[in-house]
Formats: sequence, structure tokens, C-alpha cells
Amino acid sequence: MHLGAWWSAAWPTRRSRVLDVALAVTFAVLDGLFLWFSPQHFWLPHTVTSACSVVLGLTIVVRRRHPVALAVFATVFSAVTGGGAFVILVILYSLAAYAASRRVVLAIAALNYAVGLAFPPPTASRDSFLVQVIFGVTFTVVPVLLGLYMGARKQLLVSLQERAARLEREQNLLAERARGEERTRIAREMHDVVANRISVMVVHAGALKAVAARDPGRAAETAGVIGDMGRQALEELRHVIGVLRQGEEALPQEAVTLEHVRELIGQSGAAGLRVVLSVRGVERPMPTAVGRTLYRLVQEALTNVHKHAGAADTRVDLGLLPEAIEVEIANDPPTAPPAHGLPSGGHGLVGLRERVTALGGSFEAGPRGGGYRVSARLPLPAS
Repeated sequence: MHLGAWWSAAWPTRRSRVLDVALAVTFAVLDGLFLWFSPQHFWLPHTVTSACSVVLGLTIVVRRRHPVALAVFATVFSAVTGGGAFVILVILYSLAAYAASRRVVLAIAALNYAVGLAFPPPTASRDSFLVQVIFGVTFTVVPVLLGLYMGARKQLLVSLQERAARLEREQNLLAERARGEERTRIAREMHDVVANRISVMVVHAGALKAVAARDPGRAAETAGVIGDMGRQALEELRHVIGVLRQGEEALPQEAVTLEHVRELIGQSGAAGLRVVLSVRGVERPMPTAVGRTLYRLVQEALTNVHKHAGAADTRVDLGLLPEAIEVEIANDPPTAPPAHGLPSGGHGLVGLRERVTALGGSFEAGPRGGGYRVSARLPLPAS
């Protein structure tokens, strides 16, 4: 492993590095001096035991990186040399706090306890066996339990931090998705309001140019239609801007009826498009969202006929069923290419599909018999 990577794994923060070095120096000096001046001796000279205590104390600098290996080494080293008096407490705590397996922690702690009874350190060589048992249990269980608690607390904090980071990422993704959906909705509304209305106005303007000289009355009528459509476009644009500023409550609450659809078809007829409307079923009020979507379906389909098929014969069929509204707009093959040359971005049908899908309906669009067909089924909410 690279030295920098090993260094980061052993001490993730500067605070942990300073703490471990301070603990190592402190316990090395403390245990060394304690056994140097201890009147009780092991089988080795007390100078050697004191030096071994210093060495054992310095090894706790690796307690985070190698807790299991350090605990095994300290158990064996202390039993052989008699070194270590208080540093064992830190090593057992580190074992419980940083080891991955609790079974390993309990096994090594039990081994340390058994070895301590079999080979008592110099400080306990004159104590009775019962006293050694009691002190062994106390000085083994307390650091192990404390280490297990701190280890569990650390894992909990890490888990909470990861959960918070995950929630923040999810919140950012949701916010980005919401912004994307809002951009899509704005684009759809602006397309419906601006593109459709202006496209029909361009068609009317072309018709006005054609009849201005030979039929002043028809020209005046067409100019009036253009003015009306311009005012309608501005009114709808004002509603869209109100939605952007105030939310959906700024939308007009007036429900769309079949009269609005008939008016829309009449505007296309005034622009020279031959449109036939057929209605099946009983006319009744429609929910606001369904009526608005139906209106946009007819509007976009007729606008596309103006753009791509010119004055081709067109049929609008409405099926007013108890559970849904079925609509189909189909045009015959164009007899001549349109003269106005209106641009087309292909966003209208995408917006229609999004509107219909949002209501739980179905949408189809495509060529048929040389012409084009748009159909949709808009489910009605249960009474």
C-alpha cells in the first residue's frame, strides 16, 4: 500500500493522529516509570521489564489500523516480558472499538484474561488468586464494554451521516427533476399559447393578402379574425405568466365545453380549412383538466394540418362515452403543399402525449392513407 494511503487509513484526521501519538508517549512513560520503581519484580530484571513496557506503550499508535494484531501481540508480549501495566486497558478498548467482529473481540479478551491469570504481571505477583480473578474481570470487562459502546456509537454516527448524504443527493435529484418537469410544462404551455395561435394567424394573414384586392369585405372579416386570435393569444399568454408567478391557482377556472371546440374549428374554417365535426354521445360538462386537454388536442392537430397539409379535408370525431372521451382528428392527403412555409419543431405532439398520459389516457399519432391521424382517449373520473 502507498505510504500516503496507509497514513490516511491509520489516522483519518489530524486530531486522531495527535491523540494516538500522545497516548503512546504518555502510556510508554507512565508504564515504564511505574514498573521501574515497582518493588515487585517479574522473572526478568525490572530494567528490562520497564523497557518492554515503553515498547508496548509505543505500539498503540497503530491501534486504529491493526486492533486485533495489536491485542494479540500485547497479550503474548506482556505474558513473556511482564511489560505493560495500564496500556493494556487502552489496547482492549481499541480492540472492542475498532475490530470488525465482536466474536473476535470476545475471544481475544477472554484469551487476555486467561493469560493474565496464568502469567500474572509483576504488579500482581503477590496478590491472592481470588484478587487476581476479580481485578482481571474488572480490568478486562470495563474497557471492552466501553470500546463496544463507542464502536457502536461511531457506526451509528457514520450510518446517520451516510443517510443524510443520501437524502441530500435524493433531494437534489428530486429538485433537478422538478426543475426539468417545470421547464417542460412551461415549454408546453408556451407552445400551445404562442405557436398554435400564431400559426393560424399566419395562415389568416396569407388569406388576407390573397383576397385584399378582389374582396375587401372578406379581407376585413379576415383581419377581424386575426385581431380576435391575437387578443386570445395575449389573454392565454397572460394566464401562463400568472401560473409561472402564482402557481396553478392562477389558471382560469372556466371549464372548457364543446362550444369552445366548435369555436376553434370555426376559426380554422375561416382560415380556409375544410373541417367537419361529428359528435357521438350526450353532451355534458367535462372536468376542467379533461376539457383543457381535449381543447389542446384539437388545437394542435388542426394547427399541424394548417402547417403540413394546407387546405386538406379534415374530420374531427368526438365520442362522449360515460367513462371516457374519445377524440380523433384525421386529414386527407394534401392536394397542394402549403404556401405559408410555417416552421415545425416537433414539440407539439410530444406535449400532447404528456398531457394525455398525465390524465391516465392513451395517445396515438401517425400517417394514415396519405394523410395524418391523431387520436386519444381521455378517461373521466368516476362520479
